[in-house]
Amino acid sequence: MHAFIFVVVVVISLFSMANASAFIDLPTDAVVIAPLFYQRFACTEHVSGELTDLGDALGSDCLVLGDVATHGSFLRLYKTNGKNNEDWYGWHAEVHAPFDGIVLEAATGHGTNIPGTPGKPPPGFIRFKRADGLIVVYAHLDDIRVREGDHVAVGQVVGLCGNNGSAKNPHVHVGAYMHNKPIQIRWDLVAEGRIPTLVHPE
Repeated sequence: MHAFIFVVVVVISLFSMANASAFIDLPTDAVVIAPLFYQRFACTEHVSGELTDLGDALGSDCLVLGDVATHGSFLRLYKTNGKNNEDWYGWHAEVHAPFDGIVLEAATGHGTNIPGTPGKPPPGFIRFKRADGLIVVYAHLDDIRVREGDHVAVGQVVGLCGNNGSAKNPHVHVGAYMHNKPIQIRWDLVAEGRIPTLVHPE
């Protein structure tokens, strides 16, 4: 009986490992870049295959979170019901350059979307290039303050968080790639910890 149970357990384990391998891929390259906002923010990531264009693939949609000290309870995306752009904590928050580099391209989006209703592409966007060839894309920006050919310094304000293009709410999409290969983004938490205006919730 014990031998039979052992065999069953081994077969189940091998089957589970075989199925699990279907979800295991080669390690994804990742890059650490400077904080996007100087407020507390959170990002939802686009998983592999969800978006395929360079600058979209493996990207993140990042939103500013409300100050817990204001409400005394929990972090929020908007102050009341989120039906107006001005209600969102991220609306027109300053957006900062990801590294020292050059602006490859910058373009203004068309109009401003109502929360919950996507607009038409293209969004307001900036493409940055680092000396090693890394390219980072910011999208859904308003009030873009750089132009093609400009040199930017890490942390420099390059625009404001907007709601344009295909966005449904105020946020900034961030994507990265190098040599035509999408790269996963990680944030420099050490740099973030040095931001004096950033409120770290308890």
